[in-house]
Amino acid sequence: MGIEHQDRVADQELRDLLGELPAISIEGPRAVGKTWTASRLANTVWALDDPETLAEVRADPRLLTQGEPPILIDEWQRFPASWDVVRRSVDRDFSPGRFILTGSARPETRPAHSGAGRIVTLRMWTTALAERHPALPSVSLKALLAGDRVEIEGACSLELGDYTSEIVAGGFPGWRNAGGRARDLLLDGYLHRLAEHDFPLSGHRVRNPAALRRWLAAYAAATSTSASYETIRDAATSGEGDKPAKTTTIAYRDTLEAMWILEPQPAWAPAGSHLSRLKRSPKHHLADTALAARLLNATADTLVGGEVGPQAGSGLAHTEMLGALFESMVVHDLRVYAQPADATVSHMRTWNDQRETDAIVEHRGRVLAVEVKLGADVTGRDTRHLRWLRDRLGPGLIDALVITTGTQAYRDEDGIAVVPAASLGP
Repeated sequence: MGIEHQDRVADQELRDLLGELPAISIEGPRAVGKTWTASRLANTVWALDDPETLAEVRADPRLLTQGEPPILIDEWQRFPASWDVVRRSVDRDFSPGRFILTGSARPETRPAHSGAGRIVTLRMWTTALAERHPALPSVSLKALLAGDRVEIEGACSLELGDYTSEIVAGGFPGWRNAGGRARDLLLDGYLHRLAEHDFPLSGHRVRNPAALRRWLAAYAAATSTSASYETIRDAATSGEGDKPAKTTTIAYRDTLEAMWILEPQPAWAPAGSHLSRLKRSPKHHLADTALAARLLNATADTLVGGEVGPQAGSGLAHTEMLGALFESMVVHDLRVYAQPADATVSHMRTWNDQRETDAIVEHRGRVLAVEVKLGADVTGRDTRHLRWLRDRLGPGLIDALVITTGTQAYRDEDGIAVVPAASLGP
């Protein structure tokens, strides 16, 4: 059975929301499984990526409200007016479970109305480790956020080599059975489609697809860092020195964020003044580690024992890049698990760079602090920033944990949870 047939965290979210709300818009990058998740619950489907269906709907938009609910309007951005059709229908009838909209890009022509109060957005991500390996999690993020200081225990069968393979394989559900050259071709096709199809659909033309690919490779090399966009632009310069213009790279960034290909992790902005001198730069992440690895020409073997990078001879040390990609995978999974709890995921770094925390999961004004370590052994040096933050936040800190590539979940002598990445679940 492929991964696409297993329940996703978003599946249950959609069920719950449809039981109470009339219209849900599922948003996220292409190929994350939005249509499949929505189709499981829909009784009527309008697939607007089908030319004949799109022509019918253009001729008579009222068709979108006809059929047994829930009514799925797939790739709604192909006909932006469909958003307003749903909004007006919901204004007339607020009964729950009526519409599901799915989309992989924000359209060039914006809907006339935001849909606020009528259409609720549900983000969907590529699969997390707990969705790929549902038998492994023994620690629930939701339970941690409840603040009951849950017991941390359990063994995990994945080790460093397994995590490295997961990083390169990624979480696109339909591609989990592809490997080697087949997976490379799928990823290359995905990246090519961004320039040739998705950018124009969002109202932008890419005149130099090679320059976009170089910029994306430079962005991938900055994974899990807060490097400035100017630094990324400089790194995208080819051997001939044809650095893309700033206006061009701003358009890259904005459009790729609109397509959920770039997933910046914002800096934490705590209420109050007890931690006011914090940096505000986001950390950089792509929608999936498989995209980053492919842009860097990285394989599981090169990440473990070689050099990787967008250009030969300028790559990052393998341990540095592997650590960055492992952190990116963990942050991605935290976002998946945090969403049903209405929690947010940010990061913290002090103005002088002396203290940092890889992830801050904020829930109802309190925080769960997370460090990510590529390795199994956790020492006092690995937890020093967590202990520093605990001293300053007091009861404002729900819990603290280190996520590792180890095989055992436990609490250390300071009460800090140590959890293998695959042992954490929603």
